[in-house]
Amino acid sequence: MNRTIIKKLPPAERADINLGYMRLSDSAPLILAQELGLYSDYGLNVSLHREVSWANIRDKMIAGTFDASQMLAPMGMATTLGVAGIRAPIISGLVLSLNGNGITLSSSLWNKLQLDANIDSYDPLVTACALKAQIEKSRHQLTFASVHNFSTHTLLLRRWLALGGIDPDQHARIIVLPPEQMVDSLAQGVIDGFCVGEPWNSIAVEYGAGVLATTGVRLWNGAPEKVLAVMEAWHSSNPGSHLRLRLALMEACRWMADMNNRERAIEILSQPAYLDLPAEYLRPSLTGQLFHQRAHVHSEQINFHVFNHLSAGFPWRSDAESMIQQFTPLLGKQIDSGKTRSLVQRCYRTDLYREAAQLLNIDCPKTDYRS
Repeated sequence: MNRTIIKKLPPAERADINLGYMRLSDSAPLILAQELGLYSDYGLNVSLHREVSWANIRDKMIAGTFDASQMLAPMGMATTLGVAGIRAPIISGLVLSLNGNGITLSSSLWNKLQLDANIDSYDPLVTACALKAQIEKSRHQLTFASVHNFSTHTLLLRRWLALGGIDPDQHARIIVLPPEQMVDSLAQGVIDGFCVGEPWNSIAVEYGAGVLATTGVRLWNGAPEKVLAVMEAWHSSNPGSHLRLRLALMEACRWMADMNNRERAIEILSQPAYLDLPAEYLRPSLTGQLFHQRAHVHSEQINFHVFNHLSAGFPWRSDAESMIQQFTPLLGKQIDSGKTRSLVQRCYRTDLYREAAQLLNIDCPKTDYRS
């Protein structure tokens, strides 16, 4: 860390920070910032708190139990909008990761698809069309799980189903489950498939409970996945602390971008104090060597987790507007373009990213929108 940066920073209004995260591989930047001493370098004493559901993360941040948290990219906007009766303004000035999700089907359902071994069996169009044929043959509505109604996972799941001509509102049922409940629910036949972040797809494959049918990176490469979220009022009261927190996490994201650091990251993440999972469950996605089926050859997907390159940290307002538009069927109403833009500008704080990027000499886009 460049000590001259510290001299330029405003004081931290509060040094003790409670930070919430989930038991997911892409929680790596939050955990590595602790282990690498980056929080303390910026004068912060961060306590990490692992949670079991995204609803818990949101509720504890609204209640003030958490000062900041890892959050699903669309979730802060949905909460600010007042979806599901919970209205609280949440902002983000940093995207923590891109991609990182997979769609897994139960092994029994996968076998019924009878895919040709000579084609790319995990191509999203191929798998979705095969699923459509199976639904028509069985005349049985399938149940899928996503981690939250307003998540990239839900958008990916709906996009994949639609690729095969499956109406996600008529021909399938999508329920919400915490990530940690996905594999057991699949093994017990409660659900037929799910869209979740790693390592839960890899765990389902390792247990033989499921097959990784396709990955999010093949459906929407560069999808914003997790963000650093804070309450708007918390930022107003603690802008210096928030800036220091962003700086520490941006340095951690840059460290995670070096593939040579991934094995060390896996060792740290697997510890009981953090994800408390065997390293072999974390390794596939963090090294980009994923297994679609147990005991099969791996599939190389280097950009499965993106933490730094491709302007990963920048909170593109065009991405945010796109997500709001895609959620229209779930909102039950069309949000006019003016209200959408106002919401996005409030929640996706590109100015906060640029503030931190300038201090770290990180190049960032000059505009907030991209095609």
